[in-house]
Amino acid sequence: MAGRVGRGTARRELGAFLRAARERVDPAEVGLPGTGRRRTPGLRREEVAALSGVGVAWYTWLEQGRVETSRQVLDAVSRALRLDADAHRHVLALAGLRPEPGSGVTPTERAELVERLRGLLDAWPTTPALLVDARFDILAWNDAYRAVWPDPGLTDVDQRNFLLLLVSDPVMRQRLPDWRTLAKEMFWQLRATTDRCPGDRRLGEVLTGLDDQRPDLAPWWRGRTVREFRGTTLAVHVPDGSQPRLTFSLLRPTEEQAVSVLVQAPADEPSRRWLADLAQSAGLV
Repeated sequence: MAGRVGRGTARRELGAFLRAARERVDPAEVGLPGTGRRRTPGLRREEVAALSGVGVAWYTWLEQGRVETSRQVLDAVSRALRLDADAHRHVLALAGLRPEPGSGVTPTERAELVERLRGLLDAWPTTPALLVDARFDILAWNDAYRAVWPDPGLTDVDQRNFLLLLVSDPVMRQRLPDWRTLAKEMFWQLRATTDRCPGDRRLGEVLTGLDDQRPDLAPWWRGRTVREFRGTTLAVHVPDGSQPRLTFSLLRPTEEQAVSVLVQAPADEPSRRWLADLAQSAGLV
């Protein structure tokens, strides 16, 4: 996961992202006739240039990270490459046309926001929930979370990252057999966050940890898929043999990504009853 991006490499990362997207487009999807066997998958550079209304040389330089460009050009290229809204936002961010996540929040403001939201978490005695930042570092958690999952307070601060724990902690993986589904959602968002926040030291530490602990997941990173976290419902295998189904959702109280709420709500009535019984037995209600 050699994604520790410095500002000087942002244009090269943009070019690599566009090339990866270009290679995923079927020529037939954009109305191009079949031209026989292609040496590489997807569209040719000259085809993207023609569809975007830019010169071939200019588009080539864009993929090579040699030129700056305008939003209008990137909008046109994004349409030609059939990028969805998440990928389009990512392209703009790489070009410096979007603010970095959390860039408008000072450390003091973030600390105040965490304290305010901590009260919200405590008001959910039957719903596991965490506060996380844009890197998925865990900032706070409620008692309901500790009743279902390993206590983050027992983890070293530098390892207190939900994605790191999800892919490396055997208890987490045992309780969430389909952990890869959730981890991919987080990988895709972290990929976007990393490229939007070049030079972020803590992001570099998280990526190094992922490299060290789960090198087998590197293809997820190299694929350059980006997507905002959309949530997913998964069965949790708990020690009493139950399998409550929880819906993992990421809620943002502000437009910034400085602090988000990762909530795990019951997906059905049996799961709601199980969480309520757990909270009662743990003395939370």
